[in-house]
Formats: sequence, C-alpha cells, structure tokens
Amino acid sequence: MCHKESSAVVHFETMPAYQGDELVGDIQVLHRVFWSYYPCIRAFRHCKPIVQVDGTHLYGKYKSCLLVAVSQDGNNNIVPIAFAIMEGETSNAWHFFLSNLRQHVVTRDGVGLISDRHKSINAAVERSNGAWSPPRAFHMFCIRHIDSNFLRKFKAPYLQKLVVNIGYSRTVREYEVRYQRLRERGKAYTNWLNRIPREQYALAFDGGYRWGHMTTNLVECINSVLKGARNLPITALVKATFYRLNELFTRKRAEAEARINAGHVFSEVVTSKLHANQFASGNIQVSCFDRHNEVFEVREMPSGLEFAVDLRGLRCDCGEFQVDRIPCRHVFACCANQRLDWKLYVHDVYNPQNYS
Repeated sequence: MCHKESSAVVHFETMPAYQGDELVGDIQVLHRVFWSYYPCIRAFRHCKPIVQVDGTHLYGKYKSCLLVAVSQDGNNNIVPIAFAIMEGETSNAWHFFLSNLRQHVVTRDGVGLISDRHKSINAAVERSNGAWSPPRAFHMFCIRHIDSNFLRKFKAPYLQKLVVNIGYSRTVREYEVRYQRLRERGKAYTNWLNRIPREQYALAFDGGYRWGHMTTNLVECINSVLKGARNLPITALVKATFYRLNELFTRKRAEAEARINAGHVFSEVVTSKLHANQFASGNIQVSCFDRHNEVFEVREMPSGLEFAVDLRGLRCDCGEFQVDRIPCRHVFACCANQRLDWKLYVHDVYNPQNYS
C-alpha cells in the first residue's frame, strides 16, 4: 500500500509464529493493522469535528474484527477516515486503533468522539494520556446503545422511547421534564441513568460537541460502501477500501463542484433548513435586547414562549443554534430586527468549498 500510495498511513503489529508448541524462526504473523488514506486525512480537516467509531466482525476465512472511524461533511455526506483489522474488540486493540487515529488523522482539538459503551473503548480512552479526554476531545455514547442496555437491565420496552427522548433533549427544561417522567415510573430507572454522566448522552449538556449526532449510525452505513468486502482475505479487503473510497470521493467531489458552479453558497442540506427557519421567524417578536453585547430576548407568537439569544456566544435557549451551527428561527428574528447579516452565523463547514 505504501508503495502504491506513498502518502497513506499504515501501521501494523506482528506476532511470532508457532508450529505446535515450537517457535518458528524468521516468520511473523499479522496481529493487527491500521490504515488511512491521505484523501481521508485531508478531508477530515474540512469535516465537522465529530468522529464515530465502531467495530464489525469479518466472516470469511479470518475471524478478525474490522474497526472503522467516520466523520461527516457539511452536506451530511459520510466520510470514512480510518480502518483497522484487529484480533477482536479488546482494550489493547482499541488502544492501538485510537492511538493511531489520534496521531495521524484526528490531530485537531475540540473533537467529539461517539462510541458504544464498550468497556474496552472506555479503557482505551482512559489510557490515551488525555488525547481523547477534555479539552482535547469529548467522549460521548451512542443513545441507542444506552437504550439497549436499559432494556436488558429492566425489561421495560414501554420506557425505551422515553430514555431515548431524554438523550435527544436540546434544552435543560426538556431534559428535566422527561427525566422527571422517568423518575415517576420508578427511582431505579433514574438511579441507573445517573451512573452515566449526562454530558455523555444528552444533547442539552454535551457542549455542542455532538453536532446533533446521537448514534453511531454513520459507521453502520459504511457497510453499504464495503458491501461484500468483509468476507475477503485481508489484502483484498484493504484493496476494496481503497477502490470503493476512490469511487465515493470522486462522485461526491463532482456533486460539490456542480453546486459551487451553480453559485450556491451553502450545502443543499443546510439551505433547506435555513429557508424553513427564515420562514418561521416571521411570528417572533424581539421584545428586549442588548445590542452592545449582542444578547436578545425573543417571544414566539401566539404561544408566548420566550428565549434568550446570544449571537456573540453562538447560543440560543432553544438549543438548535449551538447544535447545528446554523441560525435558528430566533436568530433570524434578531438579525432581521437589528439589520444584521445572518450569513455570518453559518459555520464554515457548510460552505461547498470545504467539502469539494
């Protein structure tokens, strides 16, 4: 791989070979391998600072495990950034994968890492000497995995949706209402949930590092790109990742360039959401504001609900502004009231130039 693609990053570990109980000299057996292609490394620099990791079993001759790390660009395209083949999802295997991922691919700080609540992943994060801990990174859990653990513990499927909704709460008010609902059904449920730091599973407390991602679904979606590859021999599997990613990147680049040539300023995904928020801002009154500090109070009509908007701090009480990094309907109302350019509050990641 390094000969054909000199800019690729490849690291592997080997084990001694044995015939029965006897050591075979001059032969080494592949133990685990990590690889990432330069286009993937370069692409991540322009993606949302979020990484999802997960593992899946190989089902061919070699019963190993394929670990994958993915991110997402400003047009909601899945961007695979690194792969590894391991002996299994052990603490040492995850440490090898996450260490190489941090050293060669995810080199910037302030990144959100989303994974299952696997003990081996938690152990690898703790062994990372701060590389995957605040303030350099923020480790968070997949809400679907928490949901399945809850069901396994309590056998209460009628409460699953409530547990998921607690995680999806964008505001502290929503979180507390739903949390109290769960508590009313039994203190054992909330006592179990309290063992998980809420910043690791709830949008209202994650500091915006999730970018709205609550699951590891992006990793699972990559299986469609690598369909049929998991039963291949190791070398063929690695080749499959190269050729299929090359095809994926080429197609997505053409789509982004077409949008740039058409004069579009933002990705199609964010454009549709911006139009919806701009339309919804017509029924919002800016009742009080502090222009100097760019802090506003707005009221939705006819409901009368009030929200505080901090443009300088990029925050709104509704939670949408800091989660998506695009103006919510309340931000649009403030900008219209004060004749401010709302485009200044759209994150650069949504510019087609950054995902082409």
